[in-house]
Amino acid sequence: MDETTPDDLESQPSSTRHPGIDHTLTSSSLKSLAHPLRVRIYDELSAYGPLTASALAARLGESSGATSYHLRQLARAGLVREDESRGKGRERWWERRPGSISIPDARDLPPGSADRLAVRLVEDEWFRSREQNFREYVTEGEHVFGSEWLDVATSDTINLRLTPAQLHALVADIDVVLKKYIDAYKRTPTPGSRPVQLHINAFPLVRGDITPPSSEEASP
Repeated sequence: MDETTPDDLESQPSSTRHPGIDHTLTSSSLKSLAHPLRVRIYDELSAYGPLTASALAARLGESSGATSYHLRQLARAGLVREDESRGKGRERWWERRPGSISIPDARDLPPGSADRLAVRLVEDEWFRSREQNFREYVTEGEHVFGSEWLDVATSDTINLRLTPAQLHALVADIDVVLKKYIDAYKRTPTPGSRPVQLHINAFPLVRGDITPPSSEEASP
C-alpha cells in the first residue's frame, strides 16, 4: 500500500494541552484531511473502529469508489492505514493510525492562508459531526439502548462566572479525570463496551459581561 510514514505527524507530549494528544497535524497532513468526506471518514474510523470502503460508503451515503479514493489519500498523509489482520481476498479494512491528534490553532496561522482555511474546514466538520451524533442519540437512543445505558448517559449545562485562571484550573481538573479513563480503556476496551463519545466544552460566552469588583474591593 502506498502510504507515508507517521513522521508526517508531529509528536506532541500529551500534557501540553489535553490528555491523550499524541500528534499535531503538519501542514501537509492538515491539507490532506481538509475535505468534508475525508473528515467524515476519519471520524467514522475514530468512533467505530476498522471498516471497509464499502461499509463506510453505506454508513455515509457515498459510493464505495469515493470512499476508496479518499481512504487512499488519507493513507498517503499517514492518517489511516490498512488493517491487514482483517479481510479476505480483495477486501481491505482500514483503520485510524493509533494515537490522538490535534490541529494547529487558527490564531497562529496567517489570515486567509491555506492552512488557516483548512483548520476552519476541519473544525466545522468536527462540530457538525458532534452535533449529529448527539441528535441521533436524543432522537433514536431510547429505541436502540436499554436502561443500563440510558440511565447513565448525561447531558448537562452548567453556568458559572470564572476568571481565566479559574477556568484553566477547571479544565486541568477535567483533563486529569479524562486521562485516567483514556489510559485505562482507549486501547484496551472491556468486553461488552460500546463506542462512547464525550463532548466537553468550556468557554466564555461572547455576549457576557465582566463581573464588576465588589464595593469593598472598589473602595480605596
